[in-house]
Amino acid sequence: MDLMGYLVEPLSYDFMLRALLTTLVSSIVCAVLSCWLVLIGWSLMGDAVSHAVLPGVVLAYVVGAPFALGAIVFGFLAVALIGVVRDTSRVKEDAAIGIVFTTLFALGLVLISVTPSQTDLNHIIFGNLLGVSWSDVSQVLILGAITLGVLLLKRRDFTLYAFDPTHAHAIGLNPKLLGAALLGLLALTSVVALQAVGVVLVVAMLIIPGATAYLLTDSFGKMLVIAPVISVVCGVVGLYCSYYLDTASGGMVVLAQGGAFALAYLFSPRQGVIGRRVADATRRRSLVDA
Repeated sequence: MDLMGYLVEPLSYDFMLRALLTTLVSSIVCAVLSCWLVLIGWSLMGDAVSHAVLPGVVLAYVVGAPFALGAIVFGFLAVALIGVVRDTSRVKEDAAIGIVFTTLFALGLVLISVTPSQTDLNHIIFGNLLGVSWSDVSQVLILGAITLGVLLLKRRDFTLYAFDPTHAHAIGLNPKLLGAALLGLLALTSVVALQAVGVVLVVAMLIIPGATAYLLTDSFGKMLVIAPVISVVCGVVGLYCSYYLDTASGGMVVLAQGGAFALAYLFSPRQGVIGRRVADATRRRSLVDA
């Protein structure tokens, strides 16, 4: 089979088309949001919210409500609880985050174990990329479009908030409202990515693309382009590898992203471990030759 055959064969199956579309949307939305999460230093918060939405998603399933509604409620609940524990005790923020998100995640696991369902709710945890339905794809498209639209529409405000909340407040913006909006978008994005990789791996899709782009450029505008491009390429590569190697699709997508980060970490011209040494050696040789 030639290269074109390898590329076309998986697309002859309907489940692969649904999986590819879900992967592309999830990759783009998560990657764009990850730029702000990395810049603000909200990696742990992304981990907390992505795990804390689990009981909300399960309860939404039980009452027949949209998954996004349950995710948003529990996403904000997690943030509020973290703030309460941090502000009313000697426990520091990182410990408060760990306590809240693990407790809520455990609650979600318990709810899954006692919730009668004709579908396997464990897919919420581990993902079921190859089993998404067209209704799931529609939900991903709608939530992804809303999240991406708000991020792009308010990108200047969010960027100013990330770099200098004090200045944002001085020019009339509300930093608390902007932070709350980002957390709400984080909850929505978690629901989008749940369809692809599940709760356990959502945090990887929310952090790795932005961190990889951060190693490749000093411009935030370029980060917003590089991160989704890397994420989309890794999503497609991971999905195709899972098809031909018969491995977990969500895991392969995240593994491909981890590989991209490793390459940037090692070979980025300015920030890479090996790239910096090569650049330094080149400069020294040019100075000697001069």
